[in-house]
Amino acid sequence: MSNKYSSLNTIKQLWPFIYPHKKALIVAIFALLLNAATDATLISLTKPLLDNGLMDKNYELLILFSVGIIALIALRGLSNYCSTYCLSWLSGKVITNFRQLIFDHLVKSPINFLDKNPVGELVTVITYNTQLLSKASSDALIILVREIAYAIGLCIVMFYGNWKLALVLIIVVPLVIFIAQFIAKKFRNSLLSMQKGIGNITTAADEMLKGHKEILVFNAQKYEKNNFYIINKIFRRSLLKIVLVSGLSTPIIQLIATLALGFILFLVANQTIDITPGSFTVVFSAMVAVMRPLRELTSVHLELQKGSVACESLFGLLNSPVEEDNGTVELQRANGEIEFHQVTYTYPSRTTPSLNNISFKIKPGETVALVGRSGAGKSTIASLIPRFYDVEKGEILLDGINIKNYTLKSLRNQIGFVSQKVHLFNGTIADNIVYGAKNKYKKQDIINAAIQANAIEFIEKLENGFDTEIGDNGILLSGGQRQRIAIARVLLRNSPILVFDEATSALDNESERLVQQAIENLQKNRTSIIIAHRLSTIEQSDRILVIDDGKIVEEGPHNKLVLENGIYAKMYQMQFNS
Repeated sequence: MSNKYSSLNTIKQLWPFIYPHKKALIVAIFALLLNAATDATLISLTKPLLDNGLMDKNYELLILFSVGIIALIALRGLSNYCSTYCLSWLSGKVITNFRQLIFDHLVKSPINFLDKNPVGELVTVITYNTQLLSKASSDALIILVREIAYAIGLCIVMFYGNWKLALVLIIVVPLVIFIAQFIAKKFRNSLLSMQKGIGNITTAADEMLKGHKEILVFNAQKYEKNNFYIINKIFRRSLLKIVLVSGLSTPIIQLIATLALGFILFLVANQTIDITPGSFTVVFSAMVAVMRPLRELTSVHLELQKGSVACESLFGLLNSPVEEDNGTVELQRANGEIEFHQVTYTYPSRTTPSLNNISFKIKPGETVALVGRSGAGKSTIASLIPRFYDVEKGEILLDGINIKNYTLKSLRNQIGFVSQKVHLFNGTIADNIVYGAKNKYKKQDIINAAIQANAIEFIEKLENGFDTEIGDNGILLSGGQRQRIAIARVLLRNSPILVFDEATSALDNESERLVQQAIENLQKNRTSIIIAHRLSTIEQSDRILVIDDGKIVEEGPHNKLVLENGIYAKMYQMQFNS
């Protein structure tokens, strides 16, 4: 593991998030020091209480001690409450800000980053790892401040009781440090395994819930249960290793401290050291009490390892690239002229290009259809226009200007994108139609968009109309209804450029007819790019581009391509005869 995410550097990495709330940190540290001081003071009172109070029968001193002890206990409780509250408040602030920062970063992440990283693992980073980092850091701070101060206080108390006996502590300290380092090294490996296990569990659960229908229809319940059993079992073993490793520190430290105590008793029993009852009691009590800070100080390495493992994943995510947005041109409303000029693009996971030196031009207001077999490059063209991916070679021009010169926001404001896999958000129908532009449109604008999208007929039949909750990803709506909601969303924004990526391929005939009508309403006076497998839906397009192996192999209107008896004609004939 790099030094960047190890030991106390974890706290250094967090300092920019802690600094704005440093007052709470200062109060917490002061309260922790006060708490440690009261504990050490209570033990130090044992010597005068025994030697001067009980042995000399000084009852006035005993009464004074009783009042002082009550005051110290009250102060101890108040300082403990204050430190706990301040650290909880501070960690809550830090974790909230950190989560927001991670979420904001993911929102700006490029599509290819999300393509390569499982959703379950990213969710684990946002939820579990942020919580782990916050808890580990706060726990480490408590141990470092309170327990070190307490240990120092107890050492002072022991030397105050009898400096010769206190020297025994010197033998214990190096052994404790060695054990702490050894256990921390073992602990980190177990933590990494557990962190990966949590991501696997989240991913498996996410896939099971999203693919539940497929699991049922393919009778794959047993397969999924066995798969999850294996993942869960591996996680349990990782968790057990953590408990095993972390549990080693307590008995080992206790054994070492007990040996030290035994050695002290041996010295006293053999009258090697002359000592009063009060001195012996205070040294003995301090030696027993020091076992706690010594034990806790070994665990600080474990807490910092937890934080460093979480820190590595969190800052690794924050250091991942975001979408490149270096454009300076603010596009108000595009005319809609699109040109691909010698464009080549290869997906990171592939070796052969999906588009190979492709060039074509679309006039403003023109409807162009893209057809070809699966994997030919049609969807890649659609994804490059709004810059979901950036071209490898060549350039894409919008109204004569490279799309990289436009700001991402203004570029995407020009494009209405409707895909086969429409994603709707958990909320009402109205919320989904105005998604991303709440309070910008009036209720009548939403209704008009639904009318043009042929969605009003089913919306009005719902009990709550536009205020109907549609569930996660619109689960309560049919495929055709979801597509029409998506089209209404695009209609509302009145985008000058439209991209339809197989928007009707998964619909039944009736739904396809309604969605196709909605698409035709949407296409008026707009530049449209349509990707379709059903060639009957694109016969009226101004031009059709036949894509094969990332190249344009045929081009022209429907009637012309049918007469040429090429690839398009064969595709059309196959669908017509089927």
